[in-house]
Amino acid sequence: MVEREWREASDLRTSRLALAIVLISAAFLRLWAIHRGIPYAVQVDEPEIVERALNMMRSGSLHPHFFDYPGLSLYLQLVVSIVRFVSGAIAGEWYSLAQATGGSFYLWGRIVTALFGVATVLLVYQIGMRWGARHALLASGLMAVLPLHVRYSHYVLTDTPLTFFVTLTFLLSLVAHERGTLGSFVNAGAAAGLAAATKYNGGIALIMPLLACWMTVPLRPGRLKTAFATIAASGAAFLLLAPYTVLDLPAFLDNFARLANQYRVAVVGESLWVLYFKYLVRHAFGWPALLLAFGGMGLGIARILRGPGRVRWTLAVVFPLVYYAMLTTQRIVFARYLLPMTPSLCVLAAAGVVSGVSLLRRYEIPRAARTTLIAALTIAALLPPALISITGDRDIARESTIDQAYSWILENIPAGSSIVLERRAMLLPSQYRSTYVNQLRRKSYEELRRDGVEYVVANSEAYGPALIAPHQYPDDYNDYMRIFTQSREVHKITPTSDVPGPEVRIFKVVP
Repeated sequence: MVEREWREASDLRTSRLALAIVLISAAFLRLWAIHRGIPYAVQVDEPEIVERALNMMRSGSLHPHFFDYPGLSLYLQLVVSIVRFVSGAIAGEWYSLAQATGGSFYLWGRIVTALFGVATVLLVYQIGMRWGARHALLASGLMAVLPLHVRYSHYVLTDTPLTFFVTLTFLLSLVAHERGTLGSFVNAGAAAGLAAATKYNGGIALIMPLLACWMTVPLRPGRLKTAFATIAASGAAFLLLAPYTVLDLPAFLDNFARLANQYRVAVVGESLWVLYFKYLVRHAFGWPALLLAFGGMGLGIARILRGPGRVRWTLAVVFPLVYYAMLTTQRIVFARYLLPMTPSLCVLAAAGVVSGVSLLRRYEIPRAARTTLIAALTIAALLPPALISITGDRDIARESTIDQAYSWILENIPAGSSIVLERRAMLLPSQYRSTYVNQLRRKSYEELRRDGVEYVVANSEAYGPALIAPHQYPDDYNDYMRIFTQSREVHKITPTSDVPGPEVRIFKVVP
């Protein structure tokens, strides 16, 4: 018979008021200043999704002609764009598709991403209820204020929807184990397929329903058949939302090979295991919550070995470990790549607090003392990330150096000018002939003049390391200094405590 005693604690009464406070807090943090930067200071990958969805709407073709992402995020934004266009047409904003510009679609897309973020918090609560109500509230509360998740729920990127579908797979895998039916495992497999259709590495989520399937006994029509059905459902869901991986197979394979080559590990100065660990501390959890998550992971390993609740603990522990190991094999590194494993870590942190303190009962420590300790650890886990999220939202809401640079360019550089900008931190309107590069130093000053470039916009996020440590990056330093000294600096914007952002330097290319 399928294991039914899967709860960790007896506190199973859901507090609707507490859950409402958690969800409202999550929504507030994710919607705060969500409009900032539109349309000129959007995140670097936002145009890849928004503009391609707009192009599909204009062309009538569902082929995105883009395989860096599988398809689900693009089709999701296509639906959002269609609804936004119809709404704008009713309101008289435009009278044809040609009149609509990409900048009009970012806000709606961002709001949908924020809603995915809030829904993920709710899923974490439902997962936490498999341990107990206090676990659920703490886990969802930590997810609600997690700085990394709050920040990237502001933008039209793939990482927040991916985190939602990975978390959904986690929940449905638990449900499948509880029910022990073929249909429930098929649902969990389909959720993993949706994760893969959002971003290729989301396919790792399939290990959760497969683990749950293999650990559920007895199971009809058998574990092997159920596992095959789960895999088939995952593949079907992926192909349904990423159909051109098959319909345009040569293009997909060619682009996938290129993408895989870009992510292949290269020799770096710092171990990726260490680097991503630093990201978890600085950008996600902070030391107290992360240490509690490690404590919960240790408790989980013990429960996996001895029980009870082996399945839920196995899913909570194994997926983040496997996913983290996968990240350390990739050359391209971003903190937001950690997002899909954060829901599991939130659940483990909650278990580290509630279940860990509950172990003290065997030492006859009074209940009041244990309750006080739980309250203290809860504050220690939630307060640092909450403060970081609030500070981050306040920074987003403030005028930045990019805002000031954009305004200066519009006021002082003539329309039609040819401008090269670093890092795509600022998107100029069509009245300028704009070119974007990762680093200005990749072009010599002679090449800039020969190409007819009139202005260059340097961003300290690109040139900063070379100027700060020229002995460490001598070639980069020399390349930048040739450009900076041979051209004429016409404006410089330096960040302050009131004006966040990178330093921006604007140069006139001397003929």
